[in-house]
Amino acid sequence: MRIKRLVALSLVGVMATGLVGCGGKDSSTGKSGKKSDKLVVWTLAADLETFADYYKEKTGKEVEVTVIKPEDYPTKVGTALDGGDKSVDIIVGEPQMLKSFYDKGYFADLDALGAKDYEGKIVDYVWKVGQSSDGVQRAISYQITPAGFYYRRDIAQKVFGTEDPVEIGKLFESYDKILETAETLKKAGYKIFASDAETSYFSGDEPWVVDGKLNVSQARKDYMDLCIKLYQNDYTAFAAQWSAPWLQGMSGELPMLTADTMWGTDDMNIWDSEDFAEKTKDFAKTEVFAYGLPAWGVLTMRDNVKETAGKWGVCAGPASGFGGGTFIGISALSQKQKEAWDFIQFCTLNEETADWWIEKSQGDTVSLISALNKHAEDENATYGGQKLYKFWLEQAEKIDYSKVTEYDKLIGDAWGTAIGAIKTKEKTKEEALDEFYKQVASDYPDLVIEK
Repeated sequence: MRIKRLVALSLVGVMATGLVGCGGKDSSTGKSGKKSDKLVVWTLAADLETFADYYKEKTGKEVEVTVIKPEDYPTKVGTALDGGDKSVDIIVGEPQMLKSFYDKGYFADLDALGAKDYEGKIVDYVWKVGQSSDGVQRAISYQITPAGFYYRRDIAQKVFGTEDPVEIGKLFESYDKILETAETLKKAGYKIFASDAETSYFSGDEPWVVDGKLNVSQARKDYMDLCIKLYQNDYTAFAAQWSAPWLQGMSGELPMLTADTMWGTDDMNIWDSEDFAEKTKDFAKTEVFAYGLPAWGVLTMRDNVKETAGKWGVCAGPASGFGGGTFIGISALSQKQKEAWDFIQFCTLNEETADWWIEKSQGDTVSLISALNKHAEDENATYGGQKLYKFWLEQAEKIDYSKVTEYDKLIGDAWGTAIGAIKTKEKTKEEALDEFYKQVASDYPDLVIEK
């Protein structure tokens, strides 16, 4: 699921709201009492509407897709399936939702339908995300979402004398190196990032919990220091992620904001591009060097780079990270599981479909290894002719999914809260860390916690 689409999906989700509260009814049958041939899909990714249209075009089979707002999706799926609703055939989930869905038995066993035959054909970390704790395949994603830094080649050439992705990657290879790069760019009149949140996908390549014990590694502490210094040393443009100035920076200059104005003011709305442009027309301007985003950021950039198209490149970050991804599975209550499996295979395991999606999406990065290898030499004009599919596959192969744990969301959020309190000087580091440990102990009382 690509984050940039969340706002757009909200209106569609409102229309979907009234279609969900039907727990206990078997609406897969019509008035005649016969089972309908039409597959029913509930999703939080509008992409599946496009896949469904293509599926009908190629097979003649009908698929009804309902897009539900992401914030409502887990509750609606849970309410329906807990209530015995058999009308939904295909459900999806993002990585942070999947363990709960698996544990509650919402996803059918895909291995029983033949998924084992495809092991090794999908990028490894994606395949593993789709498995429940017992090793059974429950879902598959059509995309990979490794993270990287999207950087301005023209600024790189001016400041560092090279625009080569490998060389620029060295400027981001460690947290200390990022700070050195930020200082060099500041002296040259640029901001390294639009916001300090650009580093969030590279926040420490270690698990939060090891053998029942909280693991606050040195890498996590170093990442905390990085965020604090990026903020306090004025290295970023203070453009809140997904706001008007954040998107504006992709196409060139953006107004100079500060820590006090980054979330807007009473008379300046940072979420309204027209209002923001009018209120900041006389502001001094700056330019941003890089954005930190997963592979789906290619689509975000595509829609916002405008006159800077062709001036971008993508390089690796200091750790292997990923973000998002729509994983497709079959409702455990579906009465059309074979038909649903055919649709999932079509979306995720069919090379012709992967070729079509690469073209249709204008750059989304598929998970099917054969398709990635087939398109490895494809050049992306927005990124100076860079071979992005080859690059993203290399980054995805570095992801160690064993380091992802069920604790990551809550502990990561608590760590982010501590960072925010320290960088804004709301709390001292000691106070913020003390609050962090208390929060983790409250959320997970069985964890061993050593400060």
